[in-house]
Amino acid sequence: MIFSKERDLRLVTIRRGGTLTDRDHQLLALWAAACPEHVLHFFEEVRPEDGRPRHAVELARGWVRGEVRMMRARDAAFAANAAAREVSGEAREAAHAAGQAGAVPHVAAHDLGAAAYAIRAARAAGGDEAARRERDWQRTQLPDEIRELVLDDQRLRNELCWSVFE
Repeated sequence: MIFSKERDLRLVTIRRGGTLTDRDHQLLALWAAACPEHVLHFFEEVRPEDGRPRHAVELARGWVRGEVRMMRARDAAFAANAAAREVSGEAREAAHAAGQAGAVPHVAAHDLGAAAYAIRAARAAGGDEAARRERDWQRTQLPDEIRELVLDDQRLRNELCWSVFE
């Protein structure tokens, strides 16, 4: 469970009663897509014929470009999560990261799930130091416009996200 009981209105779009602009939602989606993309090789080494996780990442990016409707990206997220259930270890975590990234067009707060699962994939493959490197790499990828929002959200939801952001 990566969600708080109370919704953070900073991660809800303006048209749904929050304060998140469409542009910042798109930036969250792009950042979230970069997170699993960085570790997706763990899944693809085990299941090279299974494109479901990568497809979820691609559709999240397509949503940002206006080429993909939110429901299609969300469906791809479900497929990536199904792929995750068929493997274990770092491959499973990487596929879950892709599923979370694919869900960001639907719910912006899934961005932390994409990041957290990617960190878990790195940890499963290389231990705590690899997890720290992954977390630090992710932070270098944050656009300035959403940097403080994401870092604050990491602080607030760190415990829900297996404390991977410490």
